[in-house]
Amino acid sequence: MKVGHGIKLNKIILVGILIAALVISSGCAEDSTSADNSEVPAPAEASGVADADEGVESAELTLTDGFGRKVTIPGNAERLVCSGSGCLRYLVYLQAEDYVVGVDSMEKKVNEIEGRPYFLANPQLKDYPLIGEFRGKDDPEKLIEVNPQIILKSSTIGQASAQAAAEADTLQSKTGIPVISFPYGSLNNEEQKAEMYSSLRIMGEAVGKQERAEEVIAYIEATMQDLESRTADIPESERKTVYVGGVSMSGAHGIVSTEPAYAPFLWVNADNVAAGMGTEHADIAKEALVGWDPEYIFIDVGTLQLGNEGAIGELKSDASLTGLSAVKNGKVYGVIPYNFYSTNYESVLANAYFIGKVLYPDRFEDVDPEAKADEIYTFFVGKPVFSDLNEQYDNLGFKQISL
Repeated sequence: MKVGHGIKLNKIILVGILIAALVISSGCAEDSTSADNSEVPAPAEASGVADADEGVESAELTLTDGFGRKVTIPGNAERLVCSGSGCLRYLVYLQAEDYVVGVDSMEKKVNEIEGRPYFLANPQLKDYPLIGEFRGKDDPEKLIEVNPQIILKSSTIGQASAQAAAEADTLQSKTGIPVISFPYGSLNNEEQKAEMYSSLRIMGEAVGKQERAEEVIAYIEATMQDLESRTADIPESERKTVYVGGVSMSGAHGIVSTEPAYAPFLWVNADNVAAGMGTEHADIAKEALVGWDPEYIFIDVGTLQLGNEGAIGELKSDASLTGLSAVKNGKVYGVIPYNFYSTNYESVLANAYFIGKVLYPDRFEDVDPEAKADEIYTFFVGKPVFSDLNEQYDNLGFKQISL
């Protein structure tokens, strides 16, 4: 063989070896890369956040409840229970009743007369498992059995914040379930109204109903403004003197049971003769009512549960009351009870329109009180339940009462 030919052959062999080595090296590199990729999680998995379309639970949420407690809850909780008077009512206001997985004994009880619009609109609530006794007397074992993601717990008006917070901490410790506690509030004054609005917002955040919470607050504000604007310019000397009796409070009561800060009177600028009592609820002396002698008397028809027509029967038969101007002039009217397992605010607002229509018909000439009531009930609880509610009280609500 010639030397030149040998050199060329060697070069060819060397090039072939180099190419083979590169191929093998490339294959090993690919194998190594594939192995590494199989162990590296996708970006979503690495960050602990999943694609929302896959329905995987979202990140946790930490919020501050109505008593300053920091509570961490699931960000998309849909299994809830309510503890305490009125808590479930607020949940219905927020259109989150479908999240309920258990109820207290009040919702399981069969009442001869049912005065809660939220329950009339949602009778299915009675079919849920029991979590404890009414007014927040929870059973930790029963709560654990129904396995809610959150416990919502309302306190009563006047309950000390420290006590309410301690009860929530204890329940959370016993169950291992996050407890969000808050004051129920009221519409009787600015401080309690602020508490009510704050509680609705806290609940809204907890159940993903923030927008609905704002809608409820805005509706209440607009309604109160409408009521007040209709009568704001009536001179004090021309404002009607009024009294509300038979007001329900932890049960039915007679004529002496009243509300010195009865909100419907405030909103339509009527002169409540009992306003000087200075409390949210009061039992007055009959002699005081005789001395006040109001032009109009409104009767909370929940009084019928006492028997003998309750406060109405007293106005008919009690010699000390039959001489009242309102009785003699036929100016006694029935209003829907609003205290039934705490305050039914939709009934408070509905009563205000009826009272306004009675006292100042020219200022409310565009209002049909029953139709307005159903509009209000539909907004708050989802159904027009005025007739269902009023039938239980002999249809005396929003009527002149014959004595």
